[in-house]
Amino acid sequence: MASNRVLGVPIDGLGWGAIEGKLKAGEKLWMVTANPEILLRARKDKKYREVISSAELRLVDGFGLFLVSYVLRRKTVRLTGVELSEHLLQYAWKNHLRVGLLGGEFGEAGGAAEKILEAYPGLELLAEEGGGITESGSEDAKAEAARERLILFSPQILLVAFGAPRQELWIHEHRNEFADLRAVVGVGGTFNFWAGRIRRAPAWMRTVGLEWAWRLLQEPRRIGRIWRAVVIFPILALFDSFR
Repeated sequence: MASNRVLGVPIDGLGWGAIEGKLKAGEKLWMVTANPEILLRARKDKKYREVISSAELRLVDGFGLFLVSYVLRRKTVRLTGVELSEHLLQYAWKNHLRVGLLGGEFGEAGGAAEKILEAYPGLELLAEEGGGITESGSEDAKAEAARERLILFSPQILLVAFGAPRQELWIHEHRNEFADLRAVVGVGGTFNFWAGRIRRAPAWMRTVGLEWAWRLLQEPRRIGRIWRAVVIFPILALFDSFR
């Protein structure tokens, strides 16, 4: 599927079937789960825009991005970070691949790992909290030590949950240090869902694109981010596309 650009960033919009085909063909994939927040950041931050544009794939995560693509008649598939991560876990389990978890806002990697191993017994998994990462992607001593342990473990699938833009900058800087890596993705708050700290929206709300309302009910402090994603982003993206 040919890439389309939204706010200067190429968007691929592939579904899991196409991604799995690439993995089976031996392609090594860094996937960015593109959403309005990420694209708004890239719009004003040239370095970040260049970083995420260098990934192999930029998928359609946020409903706002999917809606803009639909209005512009660009054929895309919506695949959220949580759904992609779950597909990758199942793929790893079936194909006996090692999985690494890194990050989590409040150390949820350990809790997420427990739930994952309940669902996928025998999966070879290493979870690292990751320490502190700056907005530029730099590590503190704890984060550096976590990365070194993960390098020794040598995951083939790596899920990084530092939040944007830190996770993408970290992946850009360090992905080539993992010799056996086949797929890496920044997964934002996915560990929060797996660890049970945040509940996912009901399926019907996810289907009609109302996850933002569900998140707002649970985390009112996100109102500024949600306003930018739900209102500001579609206006800017559509205006940019017609210039």
